[in-house]
Amino acid sequence: MQKALADIEAARAQYGETRASLFPTVDAELSHTRSKTVASGLSSASQADGAVSSFELDLFGKNQSLSRAARETWLASEFTAQNTRLTMIADLTTAWVTLATDNSNLALAQQTMDSAANSRNIVARQMAVGTASAGDVSSAESVYQQARASVASYRTLVAQDKNAINLLAGETVPESLLPGTLESLGDNSIALVPAGVSSSVLLRRPDIQEAEHNLKSANADIGAARANFFPSISLTASAGVGSDSLSSLFSHGMQVWSFAPSISLPLFTGGSNLSQLRYAEAEKKGLIATYEKSIQSAFKDVADALARRETLSEELDAQRQYVAAEQTSLDIAMKSYQAGVGDYLSVLTAQRTLWSAKTTLLSLQQTDLNNRITLWQSLGGGAS
Repeated sequence: MQKALADIEAARAQYGETRASLFPTVDAELSHTRSKTVASGLSSASQADGAVSSFELDLFGKNQSLSRAARETWLASEFTAQNTRLTMIADLTTAWVTLATDNSNLALAQQTMDSAANSRNIVARQMAVGTASAGDVSSAESVYQQARASVASYRTLVAQDKNAINLLAGETVPESLLPGTLESLGDNSIALVPAGVSSSVLLRRPDIQEAEHNLKSANADIGAARANFFPSISLTASAGVGSDSLSSLFSHGMQVWSFAPSISLPLFTGGSNLSQLRYAEAEKKGLIATYEKSIQSAFKDVADALARRETLSEELDAQRQYVAAEQTSLDIAMKSYQAGVGDYLSVLTAQRTLWSAKTTLLSLQQTDLNNRITLWQSLGGGAS
């Protein structure tokens, strides 16, 4: 972001420098000489040019074109920075959602570990009275240790997610501003794009605006390159005073001035001007292709995001019902086992299936939120 802002300052300064060529330049010059001869003794003379100006007549629009090119380059750099800012916001929001997802996965792993520990204790007691086998105890221990390893893994991911957010934010973000679990965020934590959005909003995308101003800058460069084939007329004028001593510079001086126009004709440049024109025209063709690609990419980004949006709601609804069904299966398997009419393998299978189903649901919820972020970014920062 700092690099993008520095580029803006550089482009703005270049525009100011180029625009200055449209106006005369005014300087001041002062000289003083001392001499001694046998006849006249010591004498001194001072000369001051109070205003020396130089101005190139922009008859063929070269300076105007260069000024327009510099201005468009400056504006393009503004949109480059805006695009960088948009990307940073999207990246930070995505990292925020990732942290919430890993918090949810950590909570799920902790819940699974606690449930597995409880099941392990039940199986151990039943084995002590001869109603469970050593294999059942081993299976219960396996689920517990698997969940325990997942808890440790997600703790690491949560810490890394916080580091990523701090890096993107450029400072340590207080815990109070960090998200909890996905469930605590709710479905409306990131707004959905309303229906009926016009495609004209894509013209606001910073990358399209940047490409457009770069293309305008190239058009102006072609104008400047063409103007190089025409004569360049410069006017130089000076006005000031001359006196015998510096102390009487303004009281007894003689007013002097001069005017000297000059014409520069591009008779032979070894093909330099023609090469510059061809280069500017070729660069324009490349920028036209870049501009077209920016627009095509914008439509593709939005189309891809909307295509994913169409199926996400159905997937989420189906996965929630699947989780509910697997929870019921686990409850039935556990009750049957405790009543002595079921085996522990059914409980173990139901536990692992439910854990997997809940993990998939969290992943879909993360995908849903990330899709909203992508759609927001694809529309150049929203639909409004």
